[in-house]
Amino acid sequence: MKTKIIFLPGNGGDGNTSYGWFPYVKDELEKLGHQVLNPTFPDGELARQYYWLNFLDTLNPDEDTILIGHSSGAVAIMRYTENHKILGSILVAPCYTDLNLESEKQSGYYNLPWDFENIKKNQKWIVQLSSINDPFIPIDEARYINNKLNTLYYELEQGHFMGDRIPEIIEAIKRKIG
Repeated sequence: MKTKIIFLPGNGGDGNTSYGWFPYVKDELEKLGHQVLNPTFPDGELARQYYWLNFLDTLNPDEDTILIGHSSGAVAIMRYTENHKILGSILVAPCYTDLNLESEKQSGYYNLPWDFENIKKNQKWIVQLSSINDPFIPIDEARYINNKLNTLYYELEQGHFMGDRIPEIIEAIKRKIG
């Protein structure tokens, strides 16, 4: 059976994954035989939890699905996997607090404590890519998540991962599922 992979973008845009590294990763994963979905999420500007988690549910992620999220998309994955089982996830530039930003407070992801134990339990593995020079996500946020989730952790120097290639994602998926 093909592994289904679903992309979740960050906030602040139109909710799609046609920019940056997403096309490169999609192409490389499809070459490996995976089914890759890059839907346009509703409410792209704020990426509010209510809309994004309900929309993600309509894509039917299951225990044969990998979720790959950037920034707010990574945060959405963490909230989703508190209550849903998937194969694994790749969190690119995640955070666990609202960073004292009004737009992040409005998203709704930070209103309740995190259930890190369920996030770990509901997937076989978690890969995390974070950057020491991310202008939006302090590295202490990333290290805290890694500590709580025991991720396969990449600490890079990639800003907010807005470039056109992240080969570490392909490498990590090959390591995890061949």
